[in-house]
Amino acid sequence: MDGRRSSSCPRKSRGPVDRREELLREDDRAWQVFMDILERLGPDQLTAPGLTEDWTVKDLMAHMACWMAQAAHVLERIRLGTWEKTPIDVDAMNRAFYQACKDLDLVAVKSGLQSSRVRMLQEWYELPQITPDADEWFRESGPEHIGEHLPDLERFVRDRG
Repeated sequence: MDGRRSSSCPRKSRGPVDRREELLREDDRAWQVFMDILERLGPDQLTAPGLTEDWTVKDLMAHMACWMAQAAHVLERIRLGTWEKTPIDVDAMNRAFYQACKDLDLVAVKSGLQSSRVRMLQEWYELPQITPDADEWFRESGPEHIGEHLPDLERFVRDRG
């Protein structure tokens, strides 16, 4: 055989399981990069100002945790059939998340980040099918969201030597 498909061999269609696994791999890659960077930073660096004009790395970690927790909640409601798509004010939610988490200690933020990701992944696995809304919430709260914040995090590490 020369490695090509024969015309009598049907192509395997890409179904929900394929999309689920594809996004899980994407999320795992982004998460690994994110965690590799975080692991290079000590507690003083995680709580030092300068990630952005307003945020520390700890603030970013809390922000990510809150959005992953929100995604877990939405994915659960999608799974249970109780979710209704409604407009959300992302900026208002970001402000509320910041206010709720700004005084948490580093241990609480790290724990929240880990547990919210685990919860999001649990709900992702439990979905009987990947709907467009589930796909969007998972991507935008997981791999795409991590990717959005990586440039600031990488710059922060580079500037700190």
